Amino acid sequence: MKTPKKSDLPSKLCLTCERPFTWRKKWAKVWDEVNYCSARCRRNKKKRADK
Repeated sequence: MKTPKKSDLPSKLCLTCERPFTWRKKWAKVWDEVNYCSARCRRNKKKRADK
């Protein structure tokens, strides 16, 4: 089985930093629930909402 190119993987925009991030294997089962690119952005979600 051939591994897909990174450019062919799905991506989303982070709700905190608004930068694009790409699908990771560890998110395979929960990709629909992933909204933040990193733990730092997930921790800072309330700070961003205040702005």
